[in-house]
Amino acid sequence: MSLPATPFPLAWPIPTPVTNPSLLEQQDIQQTEDLLRNPHSFRHWWTAISALQSQWSEAQRATRSSEGPTASPLGLFEREETRLLFQRIVFIYESALQNFPQSFKLQKSYLLFRRSAILGQKAPKRKTGGGRKKAGSIRELMEDEWGARDVWVGGWVDGVLGWKEWASLVAVCERAVMWLPNMPRIWLLYLELFLHPALPAPLSHTHARRTCDRALRTLPPSLHPRIWPLYLLFAESRGGATMSAVYRRFLKVDGSLGERYARLLLGRVGEEDDADEEDEETVRGALLLPERRGEPRPLEAAKLLLKLARQAAAGTYTSPSGRSPYALLLDFLEVVENFSEDVGFAPDEEETPAQGGEETDGLNGKKLDIKKIVKTDGLEVYKDQAGRLWTGMATYWTKRGDFDRATETFEQGQNSVLTVRDFTQIFDAHAEFSESLISALMESLPSLTDPSEAEEVERELDERMKAFEELMDRRPFLVNEVMLRRNENDVQEWEKRIALFGTDDEQVAKTYELALRTISPKRATANLHQLYIHFARFYEQGGVSRSAEPDVKSARRVLERATGVNFRVVDELAEVWIEWAEMELRAENYDEAIRVMQRATALPKNTKVSYHDNTLPVQARLFKSLKLWSFYVDLEESIGTVESTKRAYEKILELRIANAQVIINYAAFLEENKYWEDSFKVYERGVELFTFPIAFEIWNIYLSKFVKRYGGSKLERTRDLFEQALEKCPAKQSKPLFLMYAKLEEDFGLAKRAMAIYDRATAAVADEDKFDMFTIYIAKAASNFGLPATRPIYERALQVLPDAQTAAMSLRFAALERKLGEIDRARAIYAHASQFCDTRVRPEFWKEWNDFEVETGSEDTFREMLRIKRSVQAQYNTEVSFLAAQAVAARKGEKLDEEEEKEEGDAMAMAERAAGAGTGGGAAKGPSFVAAKERTTVMQEEAKNEDEIKMDEDEEEE
Repeated sequence: MSLPATPFPLAWPIPTPVTNPSLLEQQDIQQTEDLLRNPHSFRHWWTAISALQSQWSEAQRATRSSEGPTASPLGLFEREETRLLFQRIVFIYESALQNFPQSFKLQKSYLLFRRSAILGQKAPKRKTGGGRKKAGSIRELMEDEWGARDVWVGGWVDGVLGWKEWASLVAVCERAVMWLPNMPRIWLLYLELFLHPALPAPLSHTHARRTCDRALRTLPPSLHPRIWPLYLLFAESRGGATMSAVYRRFLKVDGSLGERYARLLLGRVGEEDDADEEDEETVRGALLLPERRGEPRPLEAAKLLLKLARQAAAGTYTSPSGRSPYALLLDFLEVVENFSEDVGFAPDEEETPAQGGEETDGLNGKKLDIKKIVKTDGLEVYKDQAGRLWTGMATYWTKRGDFDRATETFEQGQNSVLTVRDFTQIFDAHAEFSESLISALMESLPSLTDPSEAEEVERELDERMKAFEELMDRRPFLVNEVMLRRNENDVQEWEKRIALFGTDDEQVAKTYELALRTISPKRATANLHQLYIHFARFYEQGGVSRSAEPDVKSARRVLERATGVNFRVVDELAEVWIEWAEMELRAENYDEAIRVMQRATALPKNTKVSYHDNTLPVQARLFKSLKLWSFYVDLEESIGTVESTKRAYEKILELRIANAQVIINYAAFLEENKYWEDSFKVYERGVELFTFPIAFEIWNIYLSKFVKRYGGSKLERTRDLFEQALEKCPAKQSKPLFLMYAKLEEDFGLAKRAMAIYDRATAAVADEDKFDMFTIYIAKAASNFGLPATRPIYERALQVLPDAQTAAMSLRFAALERKLGEIDRARAIYAHASQFCDTRVRPEFWKEWNDFEVETGSEDTFREMLRIKRSVQAQYNTEVSFLAAQAVAARKGEKLDEEEEKEEGDAMAMAERAAGAGTGGGAAKGPSFVAAKERTTVMQEEAKNEDEIKMDEDEEEE
C-alpha cells in the first residue's frame, strides 16, 4: 500500500526566489533591496523576521479558530497559503543565519518557529506563582521539567507522512548545536523533540539517546543538572534496557533517585507514593511513573532498596521524600514479600546466596539470604520494630510455601520480642496464618480421591488444629514472658506467672525457684520480700490446692534463705522475720517464735550505725527497725513474761528508736500490770525524748493518768508536773493543759488558784483561743464570785482581744451591765465598741444598740448614737472597706442599706425625722443638730448619711 502524496519537504532544499518565484511579492521588493544593501545589519533582518512572524501568528490563530485543532496528518500545512508563508519565513531565517550563524537570539527564534510549525498545538500551561525557582535536587528539577513541559494536543505533522520535514527540523537543531555548543537552552530545545508523541521511529531511540549523551559530553558538568531531567524522562518513556542503562549511569553520579528507580524496576504506574492526593494542583503537576515496559525486575529493585537502607542507616544517604532508614528497609521487605521466589534464596537450592557486596550489586544475579539480612539489618538495629520484621520474614516463607519455616519464624519472634505491641502483631499474624492454613486443608479434603492422601491430610489437619489450640492456650504465658524479658527483676510479673499455673504445684514450685534465682535484690521492683513469703506459705499450706501435707521445714528453709538476701530497704527484711514468727505461731511453736524474734533483734557489737545508711547491708541495720521491735514487744506481751516484755521495751528506748506510740504502749502495759510509778517514769522519759508538738500528746495522757490515779493526794507533785508541761508548751497547744490544770485546782485545790490559772491562760494561749478562754474564765468567775467580779475580766478582755472579737465581747459586757442596772456603763461600752463595728459588716451590733436606746435612752442619747454611727460610717467609707463590706454582706445575704430600711420601721427614728422636717405656717421647729455645710467632693457625697437630721443654723447658734 503506497502512501498518499504530500507537499513535503517544504524546507529542504532551502526555498529561494530562484526555485520558487512566489516567495517574493511585489511589496517585498524594497525590503529585500534593503537587506541586500545591509546584509550585516541585524536590525534590518530582525525587522523583516518580526513582520513575517506576525503574519504567521495571525495565520495560526485564524486557522485554529475556524477549524479547531486539525486532525489532518499534514498539520498546519493543509492549506497552500500556510505552506507558502512557512517557506518565506524559512528563506528569510536561512538568509539571516548565513550572516549571523552564532547569534543565540536568531538561532533560538528559528528553532522555536520550526518547532511550532512541526510539533503542532500546545495546551495552555498551568500558571505557577512567583518566578523561576532556584535549581535544587534532580528530583525537583524533574518535577519542574515535568510541570513546565509542553503538552501537545494536536495539529502536528505526522511522523511518517512528514518524515522529511521532521528530518529537516533535526538538521536545523544539529546545525544550531554545532554553532552554539555551550548554550544549554539550544540543547534543551533539541532534546524536547524526543518527548513528542509523534516523533518518528528512526529518531525515537538510538538517535535520541546518542544526542543526550552528546549534550552531556559537550556541556560542562555544572550544566548537567539541566540535561539529566529530560534525559531521565526520555529513558522512563522508553523503558527496558534503555531506562536501566541511563539510570545506572545517573545513580553513579547522584543517588537521590534510587527510590524512584526501584519503583520503575517493579513496574509501578501512576503517581509516586509521596504525592499529596489532597492537593489537586499538586497531583496534576506531580511527577508520574510511566507505564510498565517489559517485565519487572524485583531482584535488582530489592538490592537497590537494601543498598539505600544501609546507606541511610550509615548516614551517607538522605531520602528526598524524607523516608527513614527503617521505612526503606520496609520497602525492601515488601518487595521480598511480593516477589519471594524471584528475590529470596531457599536453603534447599544448589546455588549459593549473594555475599558481601553482591547483596547490593544490581547486575549480580545471585539471590538474597533474606533471613540473614532481616536479622543483621533489621532485628539487630531496629529492636523496637521487631514485630513488623518478624511477620515480614514469616510472610516471605509463607509465600514460598514453606509453612514449617514460617511457623518456626513466628515462634522465634514470639519468644524474642521485648514489647507487647510487637508480640501482639506477631501473635495475631501467627493466628491468622494458622487459621488460613487449617481452612485450606479443610477445603481440600472433599476433593481428595486417594484414601491414603486424604488420611495424611486429615492427620496434618489434626496436628495443625492441636497446635492452634495450644497456641491460644499459651498466649498468657507468652505475654508474661515478654514482660519478663523486658525486666527480669519485675516481682509483680513473676507473681502473675505463678498465678497462671493455677493448681499445678510442681510448676509453681519451679517458677518460684526460677524467680528467686533470677531476680537481683538491688534491681528488683517493690515487694521482693512478698515473693519469699508467698513461697514459704506455699509449703506451709501444702501447695496451691492444699492437697499435700504442710511442709513447715521447707517453709523455714525458704525464710532462712530470705533472711540472707540484701533487700533494698530494711522493712522488707523485717517483714520476712515477722512472717517467720507468725508462721511459728500458726504452727503453735510459741517458744520457737520467741527465739526467732530474739535472733532477729539481737544487738551487734557496734550499735552506733545509722538506720538510713544505704552503704551498709540491711542485715547490719535490722536491729534498729521499729517495725520489728514493735512486733517483738507485742509478741512478748501476748505470750511472754512481764520482765521479758520490759526488757524488750527498754532495749527500744536504749536504741533511741521509740516513737510516741511506743512510749504510750509501754506505759499502758505497766499500768495494766499495776506498775504505776514505773509507767509514770516511762511518761517522763518520753517527754524528755520528744519535743512539742509530739510531747503534747504524751503530757496530755500522762497528766490525765496521774490525776486519775492520785487525785488530790499528791497535789504539789501534780502542780509541779503541770508547771513543767506548761513551761515549754507552745501557745497553740497550751489551752487543754490550762483547762486541765484549772479543773485540778477546782476539784482538789483552791478556787483562787483556779482563777489565777484562768487568768494566766488568757495571756498565754494563742490569739484564736483567747475569746474562748475569756468566756470560760468569766463563766467560772461568775459562778464562784458573782457577776460584779467579772467586770475586771471584761475590761481586760476588751484590751487584749483582737478588734474582730472585741465587738462580741462588748455586747456581752453591755448585757451584763444592763442586768446589773448600770445603764450608763452599758451605753459607754456600746460607744467604746462602736469604733470596731462597720455599719455594713456588723449591722447586728447597731441594731442592738438602737434597741437599747429605744428601751432605756432619751432623745439626746439616741442622737448621740446616730452621731457616732455617722462618724463610724465616714471612718469606714473607703473603696477597699466598701468592697469588703459588700463581700461580707453578700455572704450573709443582706443588703448594704438594710439598717436604713429597719430604721424606717422604727418609731423613734420616724419621730426624729418628723422633728427634723419643717412645718408650714411659721410653726416652731424642734431642737435639732446644726447641719454641716454642703460639700461637693465625691468622697463626701458618698459618705452622705440618709439618717442625718437637717436643722437650721439659727437654732444651732442658740
